[in-house]
Amino acid sequence: VQLQASGGGLVQAGGSLRLSCAASGEPLGTNVVGWFRQARGKEREFVALITWVGGAWYNQDSVKGRFTISRDHAKNTVYLQMNSLKPEDTAVYYCAADTDRSRLRSGLGEYWGQGTLVTVSS
Repeated sequence: VQLQASGGGLVQAGGSLRLSCAASGEPLGTNVVGWFRQARGKEREFVALITWVGGAWYNQDSVKGRFTISRDHAKNTVYLQMNSLKPEDTAVYYCAADTDRSRLRSGLGEYWGQGTLVTVSS
């Protein structure tokens, strides 16, 4: 599975962006798909993940109530809707996939996209 993340850009604080993670090569199928982010000088951080049946988990501390993850099986794509963005959301966002939710959640997913930069200005 090849993953392509897109949708990043520059936005003012309080604004919104929608990131997309498109899969190619083969269907995402029952893979769990997640988003991670890495700010400059910081470790990679879990953001959200979604299962085949649509169950979603979030990093409650950092994105609670502001971000929503969803998936479109027909388009083989997972989305991350980000609202009420804050300067501290500035990071490179990566999507990843794995058949095992715990492994993905730990940052050890089998498939990774190349990342898309989100910059939130104050």
